[in-house]
Amino acid sequence: MTEPLGEALRGAMRRWASGVSVVTAAHGGRRGGMTVSAFFSASLEPPIVVVSLEEGTETLALARASRAFAVSVLGEGAEGASARFAGYGLAPDADRFEGRATSSKTTGAPVLVEAIAWVDCRVRALHAVGTHVLVVGDVVAAGASPGPARPLVYCDRGYRRLEPS
Repeated sequence: MTEPLGEALRGAMRRWASGVSVVTAAHGGRRGGMTVSAFFSASLEPPIVVVSLEEGTETLALARASRAFAVSVLGEGAEGASARFAGYGLAPDADRFEGRATSSKTTGAPVLVEAIAWVDCRVRALHAVGTHVLVVGDVVAAGASPGPARPLVYCDRGYRRLEPS
């Protein structure tokens, strides 16, 4: 029997290594955040990034309501933050920010202090794509931790480390 196409795509995409980041948003005293690997820079002039967020998530609802979001790029050793914001081992209503220091930049969306890089964005556009929404953001502020840093990388159901060639 042939594997359903969705499962075949899932298997193929497991072989695609990607950086790990946490997308956050805040509105009306509520904060939301979720681990994502679908994040990329779409343009440098003007500075625009895109994230893919699952429809129905609190983070997407808060980004829609506030018209803002932030992306915190995780570094090696941040597997705990990745798992927490993915919701592993947490009750559905658990505060994913518990025990995590954050700061605000321009939009008020929380940025994880432990991030090796971050971008703060205003929502430019939302595009429904299947089960997800592509959130296009105008970057209003960005930064990176001082000194060298290695990103947290995820591939084939596990975290990986980059080694210099």
